[in-house]
Amino acid sequence: MLLTYPQAGSRPFQEQYLTLMIMHLALLAWAGVGVLLIASHWDPGNRFAFLIKSLEVAIMGGLFVIAGGLFTVITNGLYGALDIQLSELVQRLLLAGGGGLIPVVATAVIYDPRLPPAEQPFEQGLSKLVALLMRILLPLALVLLVVYIGFIPFNFRAPLDNRGVLITYNGMLFAVVALLVGATPVRQADVSPRLGRWLRRGIMAVAALALIVSLYALGAIVYRTALDRMTPNRLTFIGWNVINIGLLCLVLVVQARTGAGAWVQGLFRAFSAGTVAYTVWTLAMILAIPWLFGINQGQVEQLPPSVQRIIYQEPGPILLKCDDSPHIYLLQRGEKRWIEDIATFNERGYVWRDVQKLPCDHLRAVPDGVPIPRDAGPPPQP
Repeated sequence: MLLTYPQAGSRPFQEQYLTLMIMHLALLAWAGVGVLLIASHWDPGNRFAFLIKSLEVAIMGGLFVIAGGLFTVITNGLYGALDIQLSELVQRLLLAGGGGLIPVVATAVIYDPRLPPAEQPFEQGLSKLVALLMRILLPLALVLLVVYIGFIPFNFRAPLDNRGVLITYNGMLFAVVALLVGATPVRQADVSPRLGRWLRRGIMAVAALALIVSLYALGAIVYRTALDRMTPNRLTFIGWNVINIGLLCLVLVVQARTGAGAWVQGLFRAFSAGTVAYTVWTLAMILAIPWLFGINQGQVEQLPPSVQRIIYQEPGPILLKCDDSPHIYLLQRGEKRWIEDIATFNERGYVWRDVQKLPCDHLRAVPDGVPIPRDAGPPPQP
């Protein structure tokens, strides 16, 4: 990632890419572990069992984080009482070492490497507690989603105007998917027929309501993109929303077509397909973002230094203007494209805050491109 991120061009896009990779590389590492563990057990049951064990490892890791935090506070207090100050390097090593040890120890506690995923113990200890907790949370999530959807008409524009609300929406949707996975029994025989019926109804109801919220969130992202521009963040979350929508639709379709005797296996197939889609999208984002949002370095080096700074500091579209001229130009492929008038400027969705000012002689040094629109005539010089 450190070798490829400069290809993303502008600094805002480079920063977005590096931030996104913190999550995507962790997800790719998890997928790599999964492929290793189920390589010889490539059936939906084993894939789903791996998902459940992953959820248990995450919960166990959270408990270790809490314990590690308490230990750190106590240690700092003891050393502080003795007026001993650990160097910054030692503190970083302890933090990195302790943080890196958590997923290793959590996995060692939860997973038995001698058994395939489907044969791991699920009827005792943390496994039983996680399943019970998720099934208790299922009706609570159902009530929460009903109330939430009921309030959407009164705050319809909140995710359209507020990026923070939109991020919260997406986080909630991933939490709902995790809840659906955790509430699904690993073996249908582990739950009574009566509990199985209600569990199936609850999973389908939560999936249907989450699908409504997912479509709403996707619409909000597309709306914000249409008003502004495509960015690495928006592309990534549009993809995740589409995958979640597809997964929730698949859950509902499979359950509608599956009889009561095989509804758990139907969920296995749906969640297994979702896992593959998550992994493919993760790889696509890691490999594609630097090139989709990249710039031609050779073209940039031929431009004046002031224009180069704007290219590296600002995401596209890059609009240029100088103080002594009323004309506005779009910088594209190393050329300046004259925008004929304000009506054309507005029709193409450009906004005034994106217009960058620079000396007129620097702007004149940029080669002329095809005007906007193409039949606007010879482009005037600034």
